[in-house]
Amino acid sequence: MNAINHCSSIRIGRRSEVDESRPAPMHIVLFGAGHVGHALIQLLGNLPCVVQWVDERDELFPDETPANVQIEATDTPDAIVDTAPPGAWFLVMTHNHALDFSLAERIMRRRDFSYFGMIGSKTKRVKFERRLLARGVELERLQQMTCPIGVPGIVDKAPAMIAVAVCAELLQVRGRRATVQPATANGTQAALQPVAANV
Repeated sequence: MNAINHCSSIRIGRRSEVDESRPAPMHIVLFGAGHVGHALIQLLGNLPCVVQWVDERDELFPDETPANVQIEATDTPDAIVDTAPPGAWFLVMTHNHALDFSLAERIMRRRDFSYFGMIGSKTKRVKFERRLLARGVELERLQQMTCPIGVPGIVDKAPAMIAVAVCAELLQVRGRRATVQPATANGTQAALQPVAANV
């Protein structure tokens, strides 16, 4: 009996350690139900995330989506930016450059998002940066906008290939954040220890 209890406690301990080290699921807000959006949803359905899929055009959404995807058919997609939780991951890939900029400006007003990526060329980025600066966004914060989106090296522009590149980038960023946060926490704890000892 003691041996069984001892083994059980070891298994529980291992399981707890794995759960504690696993990053929280990403809360992704995806704007755009075009070809790339559809391809991306198929991949995100298998990743550790929940997805709000936003578009004005209700007819573009499929009848069925993965269990972790919530459809938001709305005439005011900008408002979704404001209601997203802190730490949200924003992906902008709509059919309309004017809407892309409106969303970009709204997202950059927030200072608590984990990631903001937008589909587009380097030329589009330069134009958006100029306009965001004119709207009062600080120069140093523009680096928080990822455009073009996706890991480098994948040059194929097919929707499925773009979706793969975007998912790879999301996982890279998530992995880096998971590595930095424990290190920061350990550093803070170490810094506090001498203070506690002196009290």
